[in-house]
Amino acid sequence: MSEQPPLVLVVEDEADLADLYAAWLGDEYRVRTAYGGHEALETLDELDDEVDAILLDRRMPGLSGDEVLSAVRERGIDCRVAMVTAVEPDFDILAMGFDDYLVKPVSSDTLRETVESLLQRSEYDAGVQDLFSLTSKKAMLEAEKSPSELADNQEYQELTARIERLRTDVDRSLEAVTEDDDFEGLFREFDTEE
Repeated sequence: MSEQPPLVLVVEDEADLADLYAAWLGDEYRVRTAYGGHEALETLDELDDEVDAILLDRRMPGLSGDEVLSAVRERGIDCRVAMVTAVEPDFDILAMGFDDYLVKPVSSDTLRETVESLLQRSEYDAGVQDLFSLTSKKAMLEAEKSPSELADNQEYQELTARIERLRTDVDRSLEAVTEDDDFEGLFREFDTEE
């Protein structure tokens, strides 16, 4: 019996857009759609931790994407999440637990590449996943904010410092692996770090 393809949940209140995303991804992945926040949580309950990635609209009536994301993380659902939204990012994204952020409109290639990247990240340990998530947020803010806005924002400065610490830890761990060929030690080290 062959292993099933990864399951992607598309959460989008515009049904035509959700269905379009599902069509773009349907050849490579199992795809479920939810046409709003409440339906997304019901679908997640049905799937019982089977979801590998979520593409999540941020602004939806009833239950916003931000609220759905909080619920996903509070429930301990172990999947990667990309916000796919028309909402331009602001510094509030720094506190959000997503892995990537796309501003609509998005192309089919961009959507497929994002899902592929999210699924690859799932294979990495927590430290490397955190580094990817933080650098994605940093890049998005740098694309949307002026250098003076970035320089004046304390949260952005803390983000930059945290990324540098994580990069140093990753580099140090990789050096130890190449010196000792201790791959198990690399993953143990990341699993014990914050």
